[in-house]
Amino acid sequence: MMNNKWFIGMRMIVMMALLALGFANCGQKTEESAPPVAQPIKLTYSIFFPPSHIQCKTAIEWAGEIERRTDGRVKIEVFPGGSLTQAPQCYEGVVNGISDIGMSCFAYTRGRFPLLEGLDLPLGYPNGMAATQIATAMALKYQPQEVEDVHVLYIHAHGPGLLASKKPVNTLADLQGLKIRATGLSSKIVESLGGIPVGMSQPETYEALQKGVVDATLCPIETLKGWKQGEVINYVIDTSVIGYTTAMFVVMNKDSWNRLPADIQEIFDEVSREWIDEHGLAWDIADEEGKEFVEELGHSFITLPQEELQQWKDKVAPILNDYIATTKEKGLPGEEFLQEIQERLATYETESVPQ
Repeated sequence: MMNNKWFIGMRMIVMMALLALGFANCGQKTEESAPPVAQPIKLTYSIFFPPSHIQCKTAIEWAGEIERRTDGRVKIEVFPGGSLTQAPQCYEGVVNGISDIGMSCFAYTRGRFPLLEGLDLPLGYPNGMAATQIATAMALKYQPQEVEDVHVLYIHAHGPGLLASKKPVNTLADLQGLKIRATGLSSKIVESLGGIPVGMSQPETYEALQKGVVDATLCPIETLKGWKQGEVINYVIDTSVIGYTTAMFVVMNKDSWNRLPADIQEIFDEVSREWIDEHGLAWDIADEEGKEFVEELGHSFITLPQEELQQWKDKVAPILNDYIATTKEKGLPGEEFLQEIQERLATYETESVPQ
């Protein structure tokens, strides 16, 4: 009898243990079958503008819009002020995967983009909107081989480059021997006008003006506030008749682009198309703010007479011819490219710029 009770008791213990093990396994099975939580695609974005600059803010808004429209499936970490890659190294940094996305100037690596250099020619760009729309349209239409190692999202470009100087400039004679900060193709403009070009990026320019390394800078007026350079110059000379621009790329590492799902690629392209005009408008707002900033500082604006301006135009004309000859030697359609830019510019003389 005792043995039977003992046997029944042990049997109940075993059964309870088996039941408990079954429940435990059941719970484990449920946990394993739950779908995994998808991790967001994390990307890095290197920008040479400081975080306070309107173009950096506009780029951050672009990144935020990408995150919003992808419902958080993409998160873009922005590194402003050249903190991830310096301005001249930004493009190669994207190519080599140091950053997934990058924004800087084509002109900072002179000779690297022979066809797209035509965008920066002294063609008399009226404003940033026109320069931005034309630059993007031309790059996307011609798709030059020089940018085949990245995915081009869009391009933007500043309003007409002017001369900001510590010394007054009223004639071409005043430019002789003047040390002028320039970059890329604008160095040729300085040379053709008789000045001495000193190549450097915008982040270096304030200190160079302050210490007398350069006497002047060829720049859009927005830099006088956006980069605070108005504090270290005394005169702004209106040379918009030969107004050049500086085209700035927003490009993505090809492998990073190819890893994106097709629907997310579509969102990137959609938002980028919208942000072309966002950047163009931002340039025009910044130019107006730059002008107001210089006026508040009490600096002088110099307007050159028409006869003098014509001499400046004549001086820079050979730069256009050199561009055509150089691109022809490389087998590039430079003459066609330049002609189309001029034709597009002509439409902005008769039509209002979209806002």
